[in-house]
Amino acid sequence: MLLKQMKSQMTDDTRFNFGENWREYSHLIGKNEIVGSIERLEKLLEPITVKRKTFLDVGCGSGLHSLAALLLGASKVHAIDLDEACAATTQSVISEQWKGSNYQTQVCDILDKSIQLPMSDIVYSWGVLHHTGNLHQAILNAAKFVNPNGILVLALYGKTRYCKIWKRIKRWYCNADDHKKEKAEKAYIRLFGWYLLLRGKLLSTHIKNYSTNKRGMDFYYDVRDWLGGYPYESISSRELIELLKTERFKCVKKIVKRRSGLFGSGCDEYVFKRI
Repeated sequence: MLLKQMKSQMTDDTRFNFGENWREYSHLIGKNEIVGSIERLEKLLEPITVKRKTFLDVGCGSGLHSLAALLLGASKVHAIDLDEACAATTQSVISEQWKGSNYQTQVCDILDKSIQLPMSDIVYSWGVLHHTGNLHQAILNAAKFVNPNGILVLALYGKTRYCKIWKRIKRWYCNADDHKKEKAEKAYIRLFGWYLLLRGKLLSTHIKNYSTNKRGMDFYYDVRDWLGGYPYESISSRELIELLKTERFKCVKKIVKRRSGLFGSGCDEYVFKRI
């Protein structure tokens, strides 16, 4: 019955309102969130430094990662997003925390092959390209803007046995009314809490430490982002490495976790170097 209801509510132009979600989240950004984002970016790139590097943020969302790059000494940050609300939020977040003028925001679609973007030392896209509707093309398009010997940083949903089911759930969620969305969020959190308990962990502790462990993000906004994150695709590390090998990229770091996918596929992280 549930699957029939999901099918009846699906539309060809289904897309989650990422911009509104990030705009609301941005009001929570404070010192802890900024420090968490900086620490995770440093750890992911280590031993590579952002200092004096040009930084292209593909799918800037709230702008938190672009801000982290500036605070780590990037010479120039160019932040782009398909959603006008994301670009506006990024502009607002950075302007409140950064007094320099060495950054720019732009509304554009990474799938548009005609877009003009600056060649950059670091092209960074965390948890974005799997929401474009054409994951492989989005990866290749983003890779075009990496300087020779530059770095491509990607975080993408890993493949699990539940990906097809989650794809349907996400489409249903995007087309559901607010009441149904709220019920879905509460049900997910309740079940996730039981899942943690079976593993000897507490949901309250997970939520308390979430900002520090998850790039300065917020648990509740990430739940909404996960449930509604459509379009949705996933990719294995093997597929990604083979895809970028054709464009002369070498994988120099990967953080790939084994996960069931029952409560979400989660993002695998990669650092590639253009050779």
